[in-house]
Amino acid sequence: MGLRIVVRRHGGPEVLEVEEFEPGTPGPGEALVRQTAIGLNYIDTYFRTGLYPPPGGLPFVPGNEGAGVVEAVGEGVTEVRVGDRVAYASGPGSYTTHRIIPARLLVPLPSDVSDEQAAAMMLKGMTARYLLRQTYVVKPGDTVLIHAAAGGVGLIACQWAKHLGATVIGTVGSEAKVGLARAHGCDHVIVLGRDDLVAKVKEFTSGRGVPVVYDGIGKDTFMSSLDCLQPRGLMVSFGNASGPVEPFNIGILAAKGSLYLTRPTLYTYTATREDLLACARDLFDVVAKGAVRIEIHQRFPLREAAAAHRALEARATTGSTVLLP
Repeated sequence: MGLRIVVRRHGGPEVLEVEEFEPGTPGPGEALVRQTAIGLNYIDTYFRTGLYPPPGGLPFVPGNEGAGVVEAVGEGVTEVRVGDRVAYASGPGSYTTHRIIPARLLVPLPSDVSDEQAAAMMLKGMTARYLLRQTYVVKPGDTVLIHAAAGGVGLIACQWAKHLGATVIGTVGSEAKVGLARAHGCDHVIVLGRDDLVAKVKEFTSGRGVPVVYDGIGKDTFMSSLDCLQPRGLMVSFGNASGPVEPFNIGILAAKGSLYLTRPTLYTYTATREDLLACARDLFDVVAKGAVRIEIHQRFPLREAAAAHRALEARATTGSTVLLP
């Protein structure tokens, strides 16, 4: 028997129910993965609350990344073999000891990446990769603004942007997180709620502003982030940790300097197997080089997923968190 977390109604962390289940056998094109580590991400809370509708409706198993070992494969599977160590970032379904998943979504792990590292970095790390290498191609000499610099995506993105030759301005939610952000690539750190975001960015850029803002916070920072941009700058809104961005008149983009706005997702950028493997290879490469360190600061038993969600939503976590089956 396996163990999984199920959401039968939308709500707070209390709706995360623990249940036993029979894993079953994989069908054509599928693989059965015995999971060894599961990643925790803010997007998990969006599906739990109903901000993002789960693809198959209720009930559903939350969680969007994991790592483990292939125990069985269905007919026609060529991407992986039984015994392979694999990891993935996909739609909901990872809060479980065993998962049947399309084999095309699985990425074989190199020997120098641990299962916990993989579970902690696939969604967050590949998100950082497409943001920095595709949505806006960060170049040496660029100055970029990355919100939530001490969070899961933030710590990875700040290190990677620094590796690419950028000057990194990061924001954090408290004074206690300043040192962590500086130790992971930030040249300048702004404490939201204490510092004037726009004034500080203009100070750090001699009044010019930045060519790109990476914003995973959402409602609380969106409008002020627009004022941090250079004319024709790009606002990349990729998350809603403070709530969804409220509707606005797109004329604001014209008034603030012919700005660009995009709302990207990892799933679009890794829609083909070729794109997925290229994204993962780049991530594994910077981790192997030591340019990006994947640090797991919190571990919770899978059974305590509700406690992990409470800590995440209270902004009590830094870096990556994993659930252990």
